[in-house]
Amino acid sequence: MDIQLKRGLLDVCVLAAIKNRDSYGYRIIKDLKPYIVLSESTLYTILKRLEAADMLTVRTVEHGGRLRKYYHITDAGLLRIEEFKAEWQEILAVYRFVTKEDGNE
Repeated sequence: MDIQLKRGLLDVCVLAAIKNRDSYGYRIIKDLKPYIVLSESTLYTILKRLEAADMLTVRTVEHGGRLRKYYHITDAGLLRIEEFKAEWQEILAVYRFVTKEDGNE
């Protein structure tokens, strides 16, 4: 898969994982596991990129004697999800075109 396309898909998946509730790294990986496998190092790279793009914010909370970072989606992050949903129709149209010789019409 094209690296740029994959990066965009993973970004939106992470945003969707925190859309309805603030979350932390391990929970995000666990929530995404039925759909995609994501390593911790990949996740934290994505989280840093999304934070730099103002699509999420971070707060640190003590939990069980340790500090845990919680991620919260911003309006820009919610907008990115909506943009992705609109773009997805175009992606599906391209997929149907590419696979139509395979009997997908």
